[in-house]
Amino acid sequence: MSSDETKPPVKSESGITSFVSGGVGGLCCVLVGHPFDLIKVRVQAGAAGVGDAGVFSLLRNVFAKEGVAGLYRGVSAPIAAVSPIFAVSFWGYDMGKRLVRMAAPESAQNEDLSLSEICVAGAISSIPTTMIMAPSERIKCLLQIQSSSAGKPKYDGMVHCAQELYKTGGIRSIYKGTFATLLRDLPGAVAYFGTYEWIKRTIIQYQQKSNVEGDQKEVTLSPTAILTAGGLAGMATWAVSIPADVLKSRYQTAPEGTYKNLLDVYKVLIKEEGYGALFKGLRPALIRAFPANAAAFMGMEVSRKMLTPIFG
Repeated sequence: MSSDETKPPVKSESGITSFVSGGVGGLCCVLVGHPFDLIKVRVQAGAAGVGDAGVFSLLRNVFAKEGVAGLYRGVSAPIAAVSPIFAVSFWGYDMGKRLVRMAAPESAQNEDLSLSEICVAGAISSIPTTMIMAPSERIKCLLQIQSSSAGKPKYDGMVHCAQELYKTGGIRSIYKGTFATLLRDLPGAVAYFGTYEWIKRTIIQYQQKSNVEGDQKEVTLSPTAILTAGGLAGMATWAVSIPADVLKSRYQTAPEGTYKNLLDVYKVLIKEEGYGALFKGLRPALIRAFPANAAAFMGMEVSRKMLTPIFG
């Protein structure tokens, strides 16, 4: 392209396309990653019978005692919420990119966003997402830890859990841990979208340099590249957000009155268990992150490719 040519305007993705494709990605993420998330929450909450056993040992124990249903205990809440959460997340990311582009100088309107701008758009996406994520996480965590307790489970399912929380503490109880969720998800979203975009661009640049024919056609990513970028993006997310996730899990699953606030959770945790406790559940989170988020981005990219000709 010669220097006197102007680049064509960068076309924004349709809000419908980003919303629906994000929802498909979220469903794929839950189906692949929930068993590992179950183990992560039980480890973080200090559930009985966890001890120092490894991730796969714990998975085998759950399967032996509770069957497949045990591995997917509490899955109703994320299935009901994660698809809309991912839908809102990718829609929020798309809106974030539009806001960042609007704030950019006119001379840069037709340029691709920089990685720092991508990260800002990712941070913006976490704000609307948290409003759905917080109650879902609260219910999911309570359902996941109860099966490790003796006796009959306190909650029969997602709806019953929500009803009981509302009876005892109103809407405030359902949204307990909202700030903790945002504290986890804001840096997590920065790492999530930033890492995915960086790996995508790196692979595309390599493919362009390796093109012996010098063909300037648009380079498309292979399924393997998408899975790799998505999986590593998920791992990067948990690498930066696990301390806040530990605090969130403790706060959301503790009986009412145990902690005054999130800062109190932190003080008690450090005093009783040391700083290493902030990284409890990191191993199952990272093991889960790669396949779950690889599936999420693959589902998102495939559905987006199908929807773009329809909605733009």
